[in-house]
Amino acid sequence: MKKFALLVLILGLFLHGSAAQSVSSLLGGKQAPGAASAQVDPLGRSTPSGTVVGFLQAEQDGNDKAAADYLQMSAARRLSQGPELAGKLKVLMDRAFVGHLGRISTSPEGNPDLGVLDQQTIGLFSVADSDVPVVLVRVTDPNSGKIWLFSADTLSKVPELYDNVEAHQVETKLPQSLVRNIVLGMPLWQWLALLAAIPVAIVIGWAVVLFLAIPRRLYLKYKKRPNLHSYSRLSKPLLLTFSAIAHRLIAGYFGLPLLPRFYYSRTIAVLASIGFFWFLFRIITVVMQRLRTHAIGVGRMGTGTLMVLGERLLKVVIGTFAILVILAIFGFNLTTVLAGLGIGGIAIAFAAQKTLENLFGGISVLADEVIRVGDYCKFGERSGTVEDISLRSTRIRTDERTQLSIPNGAVAAMNVENISRRDKYLLNPTLNVRPETSPDQLRYLLAEIRRLLYEHPKVDTDTADIRFTGFGASALTIAITAYIPTRDFNEFVAIREDLLLRIMEIVGRSGTALAFPSQTLYLGRDSGLDREKAEAAEKQVEQWRDQRQLPFPDYAPADKASFRDSIVYPPPESSTAKKPL
Repeated sequence: MKKFALLVLILGLFLHGSAAQSVSSLLGGKQAPGAASAQVDPLGRSTPSGTVVGFLQAEQDGNDKAAADYLQMSAARRLSQGPELAGKLKVLMDRAFVGHLGRISTSPEGNPDLGVLDQQTIGLFSVADSDVPVVLVRVTDPNSGKIWLFSADTLSKVPELYDNVEAHQVETKLPQSLVRNIVLGMPLWQWLALLAAIPVAIVIGWAVVLFLAIPRRLYLKYKKRPNLHSYSRLSKPLLLTFSAIAHRLIAGYFGLPLLPRFYYSRTIAVLASIGFFWFLFRIITVVMQRLRTHAIGVGRMGTGTLMVLGERLLKVVIGTFAILVILAIFGFNLTTVLAGLGIGGIAIAFAAQKTLENLFGGISVLADEVIRVGDYCKFGERSGTVEDISLRSTRIRTDERTQLSIPNGAVAAMNVENISRRDKYLLNPTLNVRPETSPDQLRYLLAEIRRLLYEHPKVDTDTADIRFTGFGASALTIAITAYIPTRDFNEFVAIREDLLLRIMEIVGRSGTALAFPSQTLYLGRDSGLDREKAEAAEKQVEQWRDQRQLPFPDYAPADKASFRDSIVYPPPESSTAKKPL
C-alpha cells in the first residue's frame, strides 16, 4: 500500500510540475535544422504543438487575454472579442475535442500528412451529432516571424458549438464550491474524484491479480506439486500495472480538462510501464533461478554459473529498454535519442575496451566451463576458491583468506589450473636408501614395495610403478609413482600417510635404512648391516631365482591379480577400521 501512497504523491507533483513548466519545453520547443537564426516566438507558437498547449496553459492560468493571442483574428477583434472566444474554445477543447496532444507536430513546418502547406488538422470537435475539424494555420507575424494560430474558420464555429456542448451532469448535483474552485486547471471535485478512485483501482487490480492466479493453483493441485510461492513475487508489479490501468479507465468518466488529462495520461502510462518492466525483472529472476537450480542438479555447474551472468545482462537490457519507453511517453524523439546512443555507444566502446573485454571474457570463461563458483583453482602463482564471477571480474578467496579480484579478460587469457576437477591424486615420493645396500636387498625393497602398491585397495594398480633410478651423492634413489583414485584431499593425505608408513616397515625388514644428505664421521666400530636380515632378504631373492619367479622387470599378471586388494585398509588396529559385529 505504501507504493500506492507514493503513486498519489507522484500524480500530484507531476500534474503540478507539468502545469508550471514551459509549454514549448515539453511538447516541441525544438527548431528544425537550419532554423537557428530564425525569430523565436516568446509564446511558443513556432510549432503546432506549442500553439495548442500554450493556449491551454494560458487559459488554465486564467489569462484569457494572453490566450487570445493564439487565435487568428484582427487586432481590434482580439481586444474586444478575443478573451470571451478563447474561454469558449477552452471549454470545447476540454469537453468536445477528439484527438491526442502528444501526436501534434513539434516541427515548425508541421506534419505534411495532417494537412496542406501551412495548415494542420489536429483533431475534431464532436458536439451533438456533428464533427467539426480543428484547424491550425501558419501566418507571418511582424514581431515573431512565422507562427501557428487557431484558424478563423474554426473560430467562426466556436460560439454555436459552445451553445450545444453539454456540461458535466455530475456538476449540477455537487456543491458549487467544488465546481467553481479550480486547482491547477481542474475543478476541486475532479481532484477529489481522482483521489477517491485510487483505493477502488487498487481493489480492482488486486482482484485481477487473484483471478490470474486461479489457473496456476488448479494446475499445481492437479499435478500434485508444491506451491513454491513464485507467483507472490510477481503479484506486486502486476498489482501496480492493473491498478494504474483501472484508475485510467475510471478517470475517463470524470471528463478531465484536456491539458491536465494529457499530463495525467502520461503519468498513468509511466506507472503502468514501471509495473510491467518490474514484472519482467521478477520473471527473469524466477526463471533464471529455476534454470540455475536445474543445471546444478544435473551436474552442470558451469551452466548454472553462466545463468547468473545471463540474468544480470538481461536486466541491463530490460532496464535500458524501460528508460527508452518512459522517454517516449514523455514525448522525447527516440530517433534522436537512438542516434545519440549509437554515436555515444561507439565512443563508449572505444573508451571502455577493457570493460567490454572483461564482460566477454566472463562469458567465455563461463560458456567453456573452465571454472565455476566453488572450484578451487590456481591462477598463475595464486590459488584459491572461486566465490563469484561478475560482469567485470572473478573474485577468489585465497589460501591466506584474502579476497583476490581478477579481471575476466585476464582470466580468459591466463593458464588456469582447476584443482577441483582432478579425478585422482598423484603419489610420487622419492625413496633414498643407504649406498651400502646390496643389490639383492634393493631387489627385495623393489619387489615388496611394488607388491604393496598392488595389494593396497586405495591405489590405482594400473598406474602403480616403482623403479631403481640411480646413484645419488649419498644414497641409492628409488622413484615411486602411483595414483590414488579419490577427489577428497583429506582422504588422499590419509592414504599417503598409510603407504609411507608401510614403506618404512618394508625398508626396515630389508635390513637397510633410509639415507640422509649428510656426512657421517665414524668414531667407533661400525656394526654394519644386519647380516641376519640381509641374508634373509638375499635368500628370498635367491629362492625367486631358483623358482624362476624373479619379479623383474615386473610381477607376472597372475601374481598381480592375486595381490589385488589383499591388504586390509585401514589396518585392523586403526580407530577408523570397521569393528566386527
